[in-house]
Amino acid sequence: MSRLNSRENKLLHLFRRLGSGEQDSLLDFAEFLSARSVDHMPTVMEPRDIPRPENESVVSAMKRLTKTYPMLDTKDLFTQASSLMTQHIIRGREAMEIIDELEQLFREHYKKIHNENNN
Repeated sequence: MSRLNSRENKLLHLFRRLGSGEQDSLLDFAEFLSARSVDHMPTVMEPRDIPRPENESVVSAMKRLTKTYPMLDTKDLFTQASSLMTQHIIRGREAMEIIDELEQLFREHYKKIHNENNN
C-alpha cells in the first residue's frame, strides 16, 4: 500500500472534517477539476442540447454545462466558474442565480471561440 504525501494527507484531513453534503460537493468539484485537465479538444463544435432540470445543484450544473460545451477548454473557464461556485458554497448565494451566471459564462466563451474559428 502506498503512503500518502503531505498534500494528500492534508486533503484527506480536510475531507474528514466535512459533513456528508460538503464531502459530496468536494468530490464533485474534484471531478470537475479532473475533467478540465484533458489535453485534447473535442471535435464537436456545436453545443449539445442538454436541458436544465428543475432544482439543479450548482455542481450538477457545472457537469451539465461541461457536457453541453465539450469544445470549451475548461482551463479558460476555471477561475470564473470556481469563483461563482465559491460564492454559492461559502457565501450562500442562491443556486439559481449562480447557475444563470454559469450558463451565461459558458455561452460567452462558446461565442468567443466560435467567432474566432469563423474569422
